[in-house]
Order: sequence, then C-alpha cells, then structure tokens
Amino acid sequence: MSYQLNKKFKLFSLNSNQSLAKEIAAHLGCEVGKSSVSQFSDGEIQVNIEESVRGCDVYVVQSTSHPNNDHIMELLIMIDALKRASAKMINIVIPYYSYARQDRKARSREPITAKLIANLLEKSGASRLLTMDFHSPQVQGFFDIPVDHLIGIPILSEYFEKKGLEDVVVVAPHNGAVLRARKMASLLNAPLALIDRRRPEPDASEIVGIIGNVEGKNAIIVDDLINTGSTQTLAANALVENGAKAVYACCTHAVLSGPAINRIELSAIQELVVTNTIEQTGEKRSTKINILSVAPLLAEAIDRIHNEKAVSPLFE
Repeated sequence: MSYQLNKKFKLFSLNSNQSLAKEIAAHLGCEVGKSSVSQFSDGEIQVNIEESVRGCDVYVVQSTSHPNNDHIMELLIMIDALKRASAKMINIVIPYYSYARQDRKARSREPITAKLIANLLEKSGASRLLTMDFHSPQVQGFFDIPVDHLIGIPILSEYFEKKGLEDVVVVAPHNGAVLRARKMASLLNAPLALIDRRRPEPDASEIVGIIGNVEGKNAIIVDDLINTGSTQTLAANALVENGAKAVYACCTHAVLSGPAINRIELSAIQELVVTNTIEQTGEKRSTKINILSVAPLLAEAIDRIHNEKAVSPLFE
C-alpha cells in the first residue's frame, strides 16, 4: 500500500522496539528520524534529536515494556525535547502501554498508576496517543488528548482462520477476557467457553471450573496479554483434562516475565500466537511461540491520522 506523507512528517524510535519502528517506516516509505538515547554514569537518561523538527508532525514509537520505568522516562524526555524544539504535533505511538492493570483502587491506599502515567504523558507535551489493546478499555478516559485505541483480535483471528482448524471453541481464561473472546468467536463463527478462575494472590491463578463445551474441540485461549503465563497454562491444562482435542493460545502483548517461557514449554499449549507490540529478545524465544506483526496496522493508522482520515475502519 502506498502512503502519502508530506515533508513535515517525522517518525522517531526510542529503545524499546526499534525493529517494529523500522518495519512501520518501511510500510510508510519513510526513514526513522535521527536521534540517540544514552545514559550518564549515574544512570540519568539523555536524549538527543539529531535533525530539525520545527513545525513538524512527529510520531514517536515506544512501547513501555521492560525495563518499563527506563522506557517511560525515555519517552517523557523525548516528548519534552520535541516540545522545546518547536514540533507542531507530538504523536506518541505506544504499542504496549504498561501500568494499565493498575486502573482502579482495588484496596485501600492503592494508587491508580494508569492514570498517573496518562497525566505524565500529557503534562510532558504529548498531543495524541496511538496504542493497542489497553488492559482495560476505560483507560482511554484517563486522557484529555485524543486516543486511538486499536485492537489485535482481527490480526489473531485472521491467523487462526487461515490455519483452517475445525471444531473450534474460543476460550476466555477469566471474566475480564470475555469481550475479547466473544469478538474472536464472532469472527471465527465459533462457540464461546469461559474458565472460572480465582486469583488468591497477584500473579497466581486457581481454576474453579469450565463453562461451555470443550470436549473434542480445538480450543483457542485469547487474552490481551500474557505475563507469567500462570493463567493461560492452568487454563490449557484444565481444557485438556476436560476433553479438548488441542489447545492454542493467543494474545496481543507477550510480556512473558519470570517463569512464563518455562511454563509455556511444559504446558498443554500446542502453539502460542502473539504480536510484536513488545520486542522478544533471545531468552523469550520458544519453538511454541509464533509472532505476528502489527506494523501494517500501525502504519495505516499513522497515515490516517496524518492525513486527517477516519481511523474507525481499523477497529473492525
């Protein structure tokens, strides 16, 4: 697809996901802007923009993935530098927005960190946010700047549709994943099942039961992200115990922290399909993991925003 970008368009990348930024640039037919990020001996971050951005419509690609706090600071400093360099618009492209799970006060004296990060991004000078699959859609409401919130379900669904599986059932591994699972079930014309899960403590899950028929089915577990893998691997093992023929899993954001890779390798999951919103380094690789690219989707969204066209067709 050919995109129309004027000379005032600039695309920059920070350190979190440079491979994705380069892929987006290739789709748009542009170069990644010249900039550098370094650290002083005491760990303070320095950002240098090495070309003029005066009056430009700037897009900065940066997932706030691990190390989350370093990547957030890089982004905040970059936004401030762009503002002081007289950029006209500062559009931040955050494929993975961390801290989104801390979106409410679940207990007394807890922070709402998702709102705090939104405040920091706005205060630093961001004009617009383009992101994918907030953990909770209501996080959009934490911003007073325009937010374009894309979803990964169509990309994941297309992959499984091309795979040609028969007797498919889409499985929500917990209550919060029901809407995503229902969307995929609709796209695949498949029934829906739900894992009744309890979480006795953070990053620990306990399966209570399965609602829906999974016997003899190819089960596809769908979620927005996989962190330690506890929820998904327990769900996969429970599905096999209840007669599922094969178990697949998918998510938009492959956080894969701590024991996640080992758990996936030892689980009943036959294949885990993720996207590249988070760059997967060597230690996070597995023969079970298949990575799909969101670069074409983000490139089209950037083109639509830049040329003042509707972004809503991309939500389907």
